[in-house]
Amino acid sequence: MSREKELYEARRWVDTASEDIDAARVLMDKQKFSHACFFAQQAAEKALKALWISIGEDPWGHSLQKLISTLPQVDIKTTMEEFIEESAVLDRYYIPTRYPNGLPDLTPSKYYFQKDAHLCIESAERIINKVRNIVG
Repeated sequence: MSREKELYEARRWVDTASEDIDAARVLMDKQKFSHACFFAQQAAEKALKALWISIGEDPWGHSLQKLISTLPQVDIKTTMEEFIEESAVLDRYYIPTRYPNGLPDLTPSKYYFQKDAHLCIESAERIINKVRNIVG
């Protein structure tokens, strides 16, 4: 794939990440906090995958922390390492926000609150903005 096509595809992923963050905000406003957390995680994941795509690599997996720590381009990896802790926090919202057996005795809607959704959305937005600055 040419560099121009890689950047085009990466920007499509970042745009989709932005749409997911918008959906997370709507879900938070509707007090669907577990869903808002999940959409925020997904937004950050798509943004990080955009980085991989922008350098001609094929990202795999769902762990944000791993997507950052295994970035093959050193300068981008170094730039993104400030988000390792935030990505690790967002990783915790990938499965248990969606499945009733992901938490003992509770459904996700009873376990997650507005502060969780707010934290996830803010973290994901920081990651998306950084990626958008890198990808263009």
